Amino acid sequence: MQSSFSGNLSLEEETLRPSSPRVRNGLIGGGLGLLLIALAIELLVGGGWASFVHSYLTSLAFFVSLSVGCLFFVALQHACRAGWSVAVRRVAELLAANILVLAVAFLPIVLTVLVGSPSLYGWADTDFVTDNALLMGKRAYLNGPFFAARSVVYFAVWAWLGWHFLTKSCEQDRSGNPELTVRMERISYPALLLFAATVTFAAFDWLMSLTPEWYSTIFGVYYFSGSVVGSLAAVILLLLGLQWAGHLREAVTTEHYHDLGKLLFGFVVFWGYIAFSQYLLIWYANIPEETSWYWVRQQGPWIGISLALLFGHLIVPFFGLLSREAKRCRWSLGFWSVWLLVFHWLDLYYLVMPHADRAGVPFRLTDVLCWAGMGLVYLFGLLRIAEGRSLVAVRDPRLAESLSFENV
Repeated sequence: MQSSFSGNLSLEEETLRPSSPRVRNGLIGGGLGLLLIALAIELLVGGGWASFVHSYLTSLAFFVSLSVGCLFFVALQHACRAGWSVAVRRVAELLAANILVLAVAFLPIVLTVLVGSPSLYGWADTDFVTDNALLMGKRAYLNGPFFAARSVVYFAVWAWLGWHFLTKSCEQDRSGNPELTVRMERISYPALLLFAATVTFAAFDWLMSLTPEWYSTIFGVYYFSGSVVGSLAAVILLLLGLQWAGHLREAVTTEHYHDLGKLLFGFVVFWGYIAFSQYLLIWYANIPEETSWYWVRQQGPWIGISLALLFGHLIVPFFGLLSREAKRCRWSLGFWSVWLLVFHWLDLYYLVMPHADRAGVPFRLTDVLCWAGMGLVYLFGLLRIAEGRSLVAVRDPRLAESLSFENV
């Protein structure tokens, strides 16, 4: 079906104006300040560097997931030659390209490993590995220099792909060359393969190797599914915020939110399917080396978090997003996007923090400070990338289709 939309979008009207240096300095300064406060609290009255770096990794993995999830979304739209998403794709492109600031933020993790500290990864300690026959067999893979080299490769691939899609799309804004759409489509196919490999092994390296004796071949897909849920929720919230600020009011319609809501609903179900599949296979096999990972998460306060994820990340949003009206109502979709971002963070917390060896209640003020600090740093990077760029691919050959489509 076609709507009666007949408006035109100009590059000037949809270009984000540069923010003042005071705003940018406030974001980066505030972010670094909150992270330093969190570190000081842990060093003085908390669990030291080990407790802080676990919380730091949780927040870093959260914001990395938003960027890599958007990279998947952008590559998928090009691979499918999707027309409906052109009006909303630029926001995802900006998020996907905002990976370099996270690469810099990853340096404390790499340095912790390279100095041989077991505060985050036990396998980084040579003495610990020497006394463990199983880890000795993994030593060729789990070692500091190779860990650092792989991390550089992951960030390099994501940064190159994110910048490629963004810069080519922005180049098309100026030139109107339809050949650029064809080029982006061609690169999207190998991009999806590179994405799958790098995200899978990044999840293995950064999250799964926190328990180096344990492994799950589905773990990479688990992190991927949560990343897409989080990234779609972030895109929806950014679109709502930009429209509230006066941007994209003609470009993004209820139809776009409806389709984004359908994707969000679908990946909520997919996340639940992957989470249940991993749990079922390990529970059914009943091998102590595998069940120990879940056993830790069914003790003390962690059993409550496990149940919270079951209901908050799957059952409740499943019914909340099930109806057509929930996906088309902007307030409803915004609420569920915030809800799912909270539970996506809790999901990553559930993966990382049982290794922090915190007694009693696992949550601390430093967890909130790390998340807020990393969020301000991430927002700083996003503003630097977005300023001076159009918020819509105004000369994409499929833009007219995106502006006029309706869900049946």
